[in-house]
Amino acid sequence: MSKLSQPATTPGVNGISVIHTQAHASGLQQVPQLVPAGPGGGGKAVPPSKQSKKSSPMDRNSDEYRQRRERNNMAVKKSRLKSKQKAQDTLQRVNQLKEENERLEAKIKLLTKELSVLKDLFLEHAHNLADNVQPISTETTTTNSDDTGQ
Repeated sequence: MSKLSQPATTPGVNGISVIHTQAHASGLQQVPQLVPAGPGGGGKAVPPSKQSKKSSPMDRNSDEYRQRRERNNMAVKKSRLKSKQKAQDTLQRVNQLKEENERLEAKIKLLTKELSVLKDLFLEHAHNLADNVQPISTETTTTNSDDTGQ
């Protein structure tokens, strides 16, 4: 059996190291493996703009820290005011819609009453028309009986 030697690591570009291993006696070649060079292991690469911000913690007494805190505090105030205004606008809209709904329901009641009155009038008129139309044979008999009584 052949011995395998320890892998050798050579520095690469962009923080990536290349691991080289020797092939064993069978003559097969191994492909170099790419691994991150940093102690963090793996993961996503951090853009250069974010690397510089996290690299040095700020002193709480520094002017830059106070300016950032002030900007952040103003942004928070602005965000909270915007949120509060949006809630007030929503509440106002809800109240407007409730009032409109009440007006529409009152209108529905009024129109329902009007419809009921018109239906009653129509039915009464139709009933009166039916009562006024009498068969011809009935009229002749009543007139004949009146004549005989004299």
